[in-house]
Amino acid sequence: MTRITADDVRKVAKLSRLKIPEADIEKYSNQLEKILEYIAQLEKVDTVDVPPTTRAVEVVNVFRDDIVEASTSDTRDQLIKLAPQREGKYYKVPKILSE
Repeated sequence: MTRITADDVRKVAKLSRLKIPEADIEKYSNQLEKILEYIAQLEKVDTVDVPPTTRAVEVVNVFRDDIVEASTSDTRDQLIKLAPQREGKYYKVPKILSE
């Protein structure tokens, strides 16, 4: 496999508009080389009979029917009574917008 050179890292950084300190160029060169070696390893894996998937464990939505149920108590009035301030049947909140 081709070695990633410092010039390759500089070129990719320039194309990506990244400012990489000169002291880090060699570190990034080694890291990119390791990434490409790992990709080469993955390319050797036989995946001919493996179906494409998006997750290791399949996610299934559980659906239920929406059923409207009549309230057995007046929940709205109970909740309004819990409000620190109220105006009729509504919550009263502080004004946050100026005119």
